[in-house]
Amino acid sequence: MTQTTRVLIVDDHPMVAEGIQSLLETYDDIQVVGCLTNGQEAVDQVETIRPDVVLMDLNMPGLGGLSATELILERIPDLRILILSMHNTPEYIATAMRHGAKGYVLKDVPTEEIKLAIDKVMQGETYLCTGAKVAMNPRPTDDKGILTSREQTILLELAQGKSNKEVADILSISVRTVETHRKNIKNKLGITSTAGLTRYALEHGVLQGTGQNI
Repeated sequence: MTQTTRVLIVDDHPMVAEGIQSLLETYDDIQVVGCLTNGQEAVDQVETIRPDVVLMDLNMPGLGGLSATELILERIPDLRILILSMHNTPEYIATAMRHGAKGYVLKDVPTEEIKLAIDKVMQGETYLCTGAKVAMNPRPTDDKGILTSREQTILLELAQGKSNKEVADILSISVRTVETHRKNIKNKLGITSTAGLTRYALEHGVLQGTGQNI
């Protein structure tokens, strides 16, 4: 028996969302389990809806797709999020992938390609549609040291001397999540100590405007 893939659509344009839903529902192995209009709704409801794949728009009122992707993956790390966007610039695509998206699909692709992207990420692969691949060629030379917005926030707190638990309490996330972010930050920046994180934050202006005198 073919396994059904539960898909959640997050897009602030009802006609776009409804159109994608209608087309996807022509496939026997796809079940659209919801259409939400912004990132905050997705963050609030994703644990209840429990989709297998989220089709996430980037630009939405309130909480945008990138921030929503990051927040959702903190709660459900193995959830597959596909960015569905009209933007095909390398910056948008690279940033989306750094935020944890498993794929990037342009809105003007045929439905068959959206279905292919869903199938690929369900198989554990990443997927860039043809237009996204073209935009990324040549790819940015090195994005190892670029931190996501969430990582920058956590770096700011850590650089002010806060413990993992204090950061977790401030951001309403688990201590384990902070530890994971801390490890990723150190790996990206090639830094092994908290003092090194503080020095990096000072040198790169992360602490500007915080009133810290470290």
